[in-house]
Amino acid sequence: MGKDEVMESGGAGEFAAKDYTDPPPAPLIDAAELGSWSLYRAVIAEFIATLLFLYITVATVIGYKHQTDANAAGATADAACGGVGVLGIAWAFGGMIFILVYCTAGISGGHINPAVTFGLFLARKVSLVRAILYIVAQCLGAICGVGLVKAFQSAYYNRYQGGANMLAAGYSKGTGLAAEIIGTFVLVYTVFSATDPKRNARDSHVPVLAPLPIGFAVFMVHLATIPITGTGINPARSIGAAVIYNNEKAWHNHWIFWVGPFVGAAIAAFYHQYILRAGAIKALGSFRSNA
Repeated sequence: MGKDEVMESGGAGEFAAKDYTDPPPAPLIDAAELGSWSLYRAVIAEFIATLLFLYITVATVIGYKHQTDANAAGATADAACGGVGVLGIAWAFGGMIFILVYCTAGISGGHINPAVTFGLFLARKVSLVRAILYIVAQCLGAICGVGLVKAFQSAYYNRYQGGANMLAAGYSKGTGLAAEIIGTFVLVYTVFSATDPKRNARDSHVPVLAPLPIGFAVFMVHLATIPITGTGINPARSIGAAVIYNNEKAWHNHWIFWVGPFVGAAIAAFYHQYILRAGAIKALGSFRSNA
């Protein structure tokens, strides 16, 4: 554990120092956790949140493609303005993350993404048991969410490729992989920064505002990477659409949407914990003091 000073504002605009101690790392395997209702409540929250996330976002993608096709076929005067556009799709993804993280943060932490869970696991913020259950729940929730979209919009779902992530024509696998790594790094780095317990101890408003920068990170990454990969940065989102669409196109290069997010999450966890928070230096200092 590392010990730092956190500055707290006084009545006259001055700051007074107080000690801050990092919370202990989560155990790798916590057997007692398996008998706790709070764990299963959190897993259910992750399942429902990911289901809602995929339903709203994939439905937005399918609806946009249908509106665009309808306007193009009718050659209307405002065809260029038909549908919500890429900006609207990005807002759908970012806005839903903002809403769902706000709703579930106090129950499960509001991960809604296996890459986020993986990054937090590497940083010892969650146990291995919780991480595995979260990832399973997120993937199942995503499959069910996309399944609802197909059930309600069966006439358009297959026609518009089920909202599945695919590498766009003209881009190499390396470019797609890099886009997923960098995009996920931005997201997971934002998650670490927005939920940093040291900042929470210093600024009481930070926990309340945390969902906002996380949602904006998702929004901005979508603007940049929709033209390349359709924006994965969330393996549950990618596998949910691929399973329900179940077309060769959806599975071709699907590995990019798992390897990229997990690598990006790992880099973000290392950067935040061992560079910004100087975790390696603190551990070395603790080792020397105990020697």
